Amino acid sequence: RKQAMEYFTSSSDEEFESKPSLTHKAKRALRKRRKLEKETKQLIKQEELKRLHKAQAVQRQLEELEERQRALEIFGVELERELRGEAVSFLFYTDSGTKDETQMLHEWFELVMEKNKLTRYESELLIIAQELELEDHQSRLEQKLREKMAIDGKSK
Repeated sequence: RKQAMEYFTSSSDEEFESKPSLTHKAKRALRKRRKLEKETKQLIKQEELKRLHKAQAVQRQLEELEERQRALEIFGVELERELRGEAVSFLFYTDSGTKDETQMLHEWFELVMEKNKLTRYESELLIIAQELELEDHQSRLEQKLREKMAIDGKSK
């Protein structure tokens, strides 16, 4: 009997002692989860800031590109008029004072090549901007999913 009493007493003591350790483990797990959530939120914020800076840079580049395209367009219109003989300009005179048509054609082809290059670059920038929008959308969807997954089973 005495041994049985000691066994029951010791086992009940162990159960009593194990409950606080479970609570301690639960608290530790909760702290670890909160820390992980905090780190995740910080990473999300950092990625959002990176996307924001990249989007701002793309926007600036698009604005600069638009200005360069406008300047090229103005120059191109003037050059085409010169080639057609519609306007008189002092841009393409040789030493003898006459217009050099081959020089004007060369300039016109360079202008067309530059304009095509700018158009390709603009397309690339627009693709990058669209990619940033999609990444932002994906991030928001992932955040919604995390919030929904964090809801306990009974509320789901």
